[in-house]
Amino acid sequence: MTKPSPSELAFVPFVSVENMMRLVHSVGIEAMLEGLAAYIEDDFRRWEKFDKTPRVASHSDVGVIELMPTSDGEAYGFKYVNGHPKNTKEGLQTVTAFGLLADVYTGYPVLLTEMTILTALRTAATSAMVAKHLAPKGATCMAMIGNGAQSEFQATAMKVLCGIDTLRLYDVDPKATEKLVRNLTGRGFNIIACNTPEEAIEGAQFITTCTADKQNATILTDNMVGAGVHINAIGGDCPGKTELHKDILERSDVFVEYPPQTRVEGEIQQMPESFAVTEMWEVITGAKPGRTGDRQITLFDGVGFAIEDFSALRFIRDRIKGTDYFQDLDMLADPDDPRDLFGMLLRSA
Repeated sequence: MTKPSPSELAFVPFVSVENMMRLVHSVGIEAMLEGLAAYIEDDFRRWEKFDKTPRVASHSDVGVIELMPTSDGEAYGFKYVNGHPKNTKEGLQTVTAFGLLADVYTGYPVLLTEMTILTALRTAATSAMVAKHLAPKGATCMAMIGNGAQSEFQATAMKVLCGIDTLRLYDVDPKATEKLVRNLTGRGFNIIACNTPEEAIEGAQFITTCTADKQNATILTDNMVGAGVHINAIGGDCPGKTELHKDILERSDVFVEYPPQTRVEGEIQQMPESFAVTEMWEVITGAKPGRTGDRQITLFDGVGFAIEDFSALRFIRDRIKGTDYFQDLDMLADPDDPRDLFGMLLRSA
């Protein structure tokens, strides 16, 4: 007796790490970041259409595991992601992730993909997209405090979207800075490795903090931040983890993704609930102003939000059509008679 073959509805496109890397190289890293930023900005413009909830987090002494769901009413997406800063010392990634996109009408998944690489790309694309709206005019120099796995993506996105050509780098681990210099040499940057955070921010119009330690740290103090700069504070992503002295927040106009999540996980967890912030979708749609003066300090308290992952999943779904950058997984049981799942199991013997 011939074993029944799965129906077409049983298969879900799956993008592996290998195929994600093939796709990125096919599109080009810079073009990939541009494309992701455009999808993210488009979804920020229709922010009010989305289901929004803070990510569902399971915290431990060594890290966090999270689910990040959202829907625009037509598609549903979620990402599984962890954050374990101690992993680096054990030869493991701090962040790993995968994600799924589904059709709301049927509930059937339409995409399963790795999101470790994709999260690094979407985080950088989001940071640069936000900076494009908030940065001082003519800014070309960025200080990067924290030179880990996210740093090259951040620098490249800022070059593509904001015109950055000079990087001033600092990390407590000199080997991390050496790695960043090695990876970005010959990619259009003037790179200066610095010995202290204070040295790194000299002359920088952009400051990006991107550290991994799960603690209330003070990477930047108030006296280090001059007038007119834009800060992307993107290292915060859980309670008890901050990078900036709260006095910097008090001097800055602070912009966030989703306040109920950022007040728990971001830099503003240091501030009272009444502390004023502006949501980035309001700036992007023109509902509220972004940068209003040359001496204004703008600060993006970026913790990452599910809508950005949804945008990235949409982008991948659209880019893999007509390519071989995915494989079909037999993931969904789909009997001829939807009431006869048991019969399907028997017939498979």
